[in-house]
Amino acid sequence: MRFPPPTLLVILVHGERRDAEQLRDEVAVVLAGMGLRLSPPKTMVVHIDEGFDFLGFRIQRHRKRGTGRRCVYTYPSKKAVTAIKDKVRTLTHSSAQADLTALLERVNGVLRGWSNYFKHGVSKRTFSYLGAFTWRRTAIWIRKRHKGLTWKQLRRRFMAGGWTITDGQLTLFNPASVTVTRYRRRSVIPNPWTPPTSRLTQPT
Repeated sequence: MRFPPPTLLVILVHGERRDAEQLRDEVAVVLAGMGLRLSPPKTMVVHIDEGFDFLGFRIQRHRKRGTGRRCVYTYPSKKAVTAIKDKVRTLTHSSAQADLTALLERVNGVLRGWSNYFKHGVSKRTFSYLGAFTWRRTAIWIRKRHKGLTWKQLRRRFMAGGWTITDGQLTLFNPASVTVTRYRRRSVIPNPWTPPTSRLTQPT
């Protein structure tokens, strides 16, 4: 028997809690007619000020720093940050990689993919934190692999420009180098409802 894939759904309601709960019940009826159902443990009604996690992002309204305005922000959730840190820990375990080249290739690929996914949000501070965390994990890996070398020797051999961990042509990727684009404008996203631009003719 084949089961339909799980569907992720977020519904925003301008109203009160009872309005959202009523709409939730209506959605459940519609889904039942399609052979689907809402998962009780994963179905929540929350205020935007409380926030919620969706596809790895945390979506929540906060007061904008330095102003009295309140804005909705999207940023990597704590669960997503914990997951990538666990991945980096695994890759930088003392016996996980054969050499520094292999370690950099694996870690860089994971960091690039994660950063590109979360770059459309308020992620700059998280990227800087993740870069510092990964640098420390990689530096510890190097020190464990080369116990006979002093810290000064390790820096001269494995860190180009002072603190950038490098092995030949490979350099440890820094997530903070990824350009963050907080919001993508709807006007630049092609969709079937956007009317073609008509050319206006001037009367002669």
